[in-house]
Amino acid sequence: MSIDLNTVWFLLVGALLAGYAVLDGFDLGVGILHLFVDRDEDRRVFINAIGPVWDGNEVWLVTGGGALFAAFPPVYAGVFSGFYPAMILLLFALIFRAVAIEFRSKQPMLWWRRAWDVSFSVASFLGSFLMGVAFGNVIRGIRLDAGGEYIGGFIALLNPYALLTGLTTVALFAMHGAIYLVLKTEGGIQATVRGWVNNAIIVFVICYAATTMATLLYLPHMGQAFKASPWLFALPVATMLAIANVPREIFRGREWRAFLSSCATVFGLMALVGFGMFPDLVRGMDPSTSLSVYNAASSPGTLKTMLVIAGIGIPLVLAYTVSIYWIFRGKVKLDAMSY
Repeated sequence: MSIDLNTVWFLLVGALLAGYAVLDGFDLGVGILHLFVDRDEDRRVFINAIGPVWDGNEVWLVTGGGALFAAFPPVYAGVFSGFYPAMILLLFALIFRAVAIEFRSKQPMLWWRRAWDVSFSVASFLGSFLMGVAFGNVIRGIRLDAGGEYIGGFIALLNPYALLTGLTTVALFAMHGAIYLVLKTEGGIQATVRGWVNNAIIVFVICYAATTMATLLYLPHMGQAFKASPWLFALPVATMLAIANVPREIFRGREWRAFLSSCATVFGLMALVGFGMFPDLVRGMDPSTSLSVYNAASSPGTLKTMLVIAGIGIPLVLAYTVSIYWIFRGKVKLDAMSY
């Protein structure tokens, strides 16, 4: 029995991007919530909660981008080149996050720390929002020419549906980050953050419901796979149950289970998008111009060779990720080596 390498690579790229959303999503969420506390010590706790892992989390984005480039080069070259203004803005946001984390505690002056606090929070919000906007446009469809090149402008990317998915992404990451902070903190700051979780869930559920209704009303193609295969309906049900389980676990003081439920929520939402999009990678306004796993894929030989490389590299990334989280498990403690 032959293996459909195109589908395998679709699943692999999707898994890498979902891994990035799960892992970097919570530290972007911590950045979004950063300005909600005033004390310098509390803000240091927030930064140190993600300090050992945030840069490793971004490895998943680099790996996913590399896999996309290798397996589906027309998507990487044609579409991303048209997204240059948005991509450059996203890169600036990610760079400013990194600089803010490293520079904030280099000087004791209040104005210095507040300036980097604002940079960290704004960059986290902007990065999350732009990622959501990009996903919204990919789902909704963009103007592509016959060669798969994006022919719309930057303003066209800021359509209502994409803006809604951007806000939903911000709400999702803020919820994810709040739950992670409950897991990593203790005492008064944990009690404060614990009080944020239900509000974050409410905001996310409202945004998610609005996005779902807009998708069903205006983008019927996203539901075709679920109509064709009713068993897939188990996925949105499982995702909703994961969302509902978060406040239950928080109430019972089981922060780790709450965080796992939040991770399952993020992964489930990414899976919903993937199943709804398949076999398209980027949908064109004119469906005949859409880039799919078949018309935008590399040669079978390239896909096979890259699959062998991925089989070696991805376990190493997983091992690195697991080891870092194991080493830095437990509650955050500020010391002389902290940010």
